[in-house]
Amino acid sequence: MEKDEIHWADWHRIFFGTAPTEFLWEVLIRTVIIYLFLLITLRLLGKRMGGQLTISELAVMLTLGAIVSVPMQIPDKGLLQGILVLFCAFIFQRGITYLAVKNHKIELITQGSESLVVRNGVMCADELNKMKISREQMFAVLRNSKIYNLGEVQRVYLEACGIFSIFKFEEPKPGLSLLPPSDEKAGSEFKVIGELSVCQQCGNPALNPQDTENSCSNCHKTNWGYAVLQNK
Repeated sequence: MEKDEIHWADWHRIFFGTAPTEFLWEVLIRTVIIYLFLLITLRLLGKRMGGQLTISELAVMLTLGAIVSVPMQIPDKGLLQGILVLFCAFIFQRGITYLAVKNHKIELITQGSESLVVRNGVMCADELNKMKISREQMFAVLRNSKIYNLGEVQRVYLEACGIFSIFKFEEPKPGLSLLPPSDEKAGSEFKVIGELSVCQQCGNPALNPQDTENSCSNCHKTNWGYAVLQNK
C-alpha cells in the first residue's frame, strides 16, 4: 500500500483489510477445506507427528504452518496451490524417513544421534557444553524424575528427539546434592559422607584428598564439597 492510503481512522481496512467484506465468508470456507486437508496430511504422516518430534518432523510442521495460511487468507491464491504443497510436504517427509531407514548415515544427518550427558553420577561437562545445556537445566530434569542425589544416576542420554532417558543405580551411591541451596530444609534430607569429596559443579569425585587442592579434571572448576546420600 502507498503511504497516502493509510489513515488512522480507516476502521474497515484495520478490521477487514483491503478485501471486500464478503471475502470473510470465503475465508471461512477456505479455512474449513484447508483444515480438513491438513488433518488428512497429519494423519498420513503417522503418530509420531503428534508426539515428540525429530528435527525433520519439526521442519515439516513449521512448513505446514507456513503453507496453510496463504490459501486461507490471500484472495488471489487458489486452494489447489495450498493442497498441492501439503501433498509435496507429505511426500518429502515420507521420502526422508524412507532414506533414513535404508541408510544409517542419512538417519544421523537428518535425525541426529543421542548424547551421553551423565555417566556414573558425574555430569559430562564437555558434552553438556556441546549440547548447550546448563548445570541448572540438567539438575531440573533430574529433580523432575524424583532424583535428589547425582550418585543415584548411572546414565542419562539426551536422545535425538530432545527427550532425556535416565537410568538409575539399584543402590544409590554418595554424590552431589541436586536440591537447590534456597531449600532451607534440604540438609535434613541427606547425610553427609565426610570421607568423600565431590566437585560441586559436576559431581566428579576426588580420588585422593590432595585432589581438592586442584581444579576438577572434568569441568575444571575448583568448587569442592562433601558428597551426600539420601536418608532412608
